[in-house]
Amino acid sequence: MNGKAIVITGALGALGKVVAEEALARGARVAGVDHAASQLAATADRIELGGVDLTDTAQATAAIDKAAAHFGRLDGLINIAGGFTFEAVSDGDPATWQRMYAMNVMTAFNTSRAAIPHLIKSGAGRIINIGALGALQAASGMGPYAASKAGVHRLTESLAAELKGKVTVNAVLPSIIDTAANRAAMPKADISKWVTPKELAEVILFLASDAASAVTGALLPVNGRV
Repeated sequence: MNGKAIVITGALGALGKVVAEEALARGARVAGVDHAASQLAATADRIELGGVDLTDTAQATAAIDKAAAHFGRLDGLINIAGGFTFEAVSDGDPATWQRMYAMNVMTAFNTSRAAIPHLIKSGAGRIINIGALGALQAASGMGPYAASKAGVHRLTESLAAELKGKVTVNAVLPSIIDTAANRAAMPKADISKWVTPKELAEVILFLASDAASAVTGALLPVNGRV
């Protein structure tokens, strides 16, 4: 990935930080975009754009364009930004469904739409989305989250067909990711079966690499050792 310019959304989160560090270690130049504030000074190889609401089309477009301008090109977009909630349908809040759709589907749509012209110009453009294994068969309480992630799956497939021969578009579908938040939420779970952020980063960065040039429209389960 030497010299490739990559945008990572949700870059200040548990998974985003690991993907960013792994990408930098492989020689990529990284623009991290996040809703949280960032204090990192920009360098030739790294820039962080904090305080960005990616559910807002104008803010998402401005962030993508700023990253492309900083590096003079854009070769990849990794859409990690999103959200999770656990809520039953019977006593659920319609606002929850709207929030999940905005955080998981619209963020990926807004950034992908803004990145497409830059990625086509690259000649080897890549988009990698984060879906969810739990969206293939949703459990009780997973309705709003799983429905939104299923939307990410369909977005991935549709965009892959639309951009075939120009930009590859794929998604990884993790099971439970081993993060501090998930450990706190599920203290009795068998953590040894979860997928680690580094393991997930390996798959994501493969899809962002030249080696994955023939892979597009794929929904790849990453389910640890379940």
